[in-house]
Amino acid sequence: MKIAVLSRNKSLYSTRRLVEECLNRGHEARVIDCLHCYMNITSAKPEIHYREEVLDGYDVVIPRIGASVTFYGSAVLRQFEMMGVFPVNESVAISRSRDKLRSLQLLARKGVGMPVTGFANKPDDVPELIKMVGGSPVVIKLLQGTQGIGVVLAETRKAAESVIEAFMGLKADILVQEYVKEAGGADIRCFVIGDKVIAAMKRQAVEGEFRSNLHRGGSASLVRITPEERRTAVQAAKAMGLNIAGVDLLRSGRGPLVMEVNSSPGLQGIETATGKNVAGMIINWTEKNQKPWKTRTKGRG
Repeated sequence: MKIAVLSRNKSLYSTRRLVEECLNRGHEARVIDCLHCYMNITSAKPEIHYREEVLDGYDVVIPRIGASVTFYGSAVLRQFEMMGVFPVNESVAISRSRDKLRSLQLLARKGVGMPVTGFANKPDDVPELIKMVGGSPVVIKLLQGTQGIGVVLAETRKAAESVIEAFMGLKADILVQEYVKEAGGADIRCFVIGDKVIAAMKRQAVEGEFRSNLHRGGSASLVRITPEERRTAVQAAKAMGLNIAGVDLLRSGRGPLVMEVNSSPGLQGIETATGKNVAGMIINWTEKNQKPWKTRTKGRG
């Protein structure tokens, strides 16, 4: 197969591993920076141009689109789809997962467990909003935040009100969520490929920090997940329409709660913690499922 890996940096671990596994299996792989693509949008013969070259003949596109370039990256991926190239994750599914509010509403519609979450528009609603999610402490999240950036733990009602009002004063969109104390500053990253969780790791926050992201200094270790956690992760990925997903769960007294569904989950942490060849599993799945014009996200919201 001729495979395009949409990535802004060919030296990133995840990008390198995907290319490596493509080559190991006899495929042709090329890293393409979506921001250097420009498109001819026509119903007769849609095209993608890249550094003065027309891209054609590709069988598969693997999107590794960063959050900061979601809009343009999704447009380039959509153009590949218009050309009949099989997307490992489809553009509409990536857009769903990147919109935190929309993704939570879709998860709720499918009955997936998640922390009690509030969303409001006016500062006048803040006291009732905090009460609605269970009172302090609460977690306040910027809708546009990634890798733990823009996530604040407010331990008192007054602190929560001050932070929320400050964000609202800056015209920032935020979510307010209950703080799941029993999680103990840890979460579970489940790596979903197709209809299976193929690997899982526990991410533990450093002392004095509640965010467990590896980018914030958290540590990763192998973990055994329960059948319920496995079902929840697969259900969450399906709700987004994602074939490849990193689903972040909290362990709570009422079962697994989904925090986020990531459409471009990193490979370094999960491969290091589990010792599994996750990049190879992605290529194996692609070999079995690739067909021209094939997608899996029709009919979702």
